[in-house]
Amino acid sequence: VQLQASGGGLVQAGGSLRLSCTAAGRSFTKNAMGWFRQAPGKGREFVASVTWISNRDYYADSVKGRFTVSRDSAKNTVYLQMNNLEPEDTAVYYCAASKQGRPLNDIYYYTRGASFDYWGQGTQVTVSS
Repeated sequence: VQLQASGGGLVQAGGSLRLSCTAAGRSFTKNAMGWFRQAPGKGREFVASVTWISNRDYYADSVKGRFTVSRDSAKNTVYLQMNNLEPEDTAVYYCAASKQGRPLNDIYYYTRGASFDYWGQGTQVTVSS
């Protein structure tokens, strides 16, 4: 299983970017896919995730109202639309996929990195002020 992320780049504050992540290789049952990020000198943090069947989404407080996560089941792809970007959003963004099904109200599960089994290589997002 490979997760291929793309769409990163350099943008000015207030601008937008859309990240994509496609799952390739042998098929696997996806419970959810998500996005995490890691800024220089900081730990990895949750950004957003979406369940594959129910299409329930989850967001970090820092991105609510600015970022939108979505998935296209036919294309095996998850997207992260990022609007009104801020310099604080500068980071390497990683997509991830989880296999285990969990209740939709288990927010802790859907927002922590340890819940995700497969990880992409990361794509750089740089927001200039």
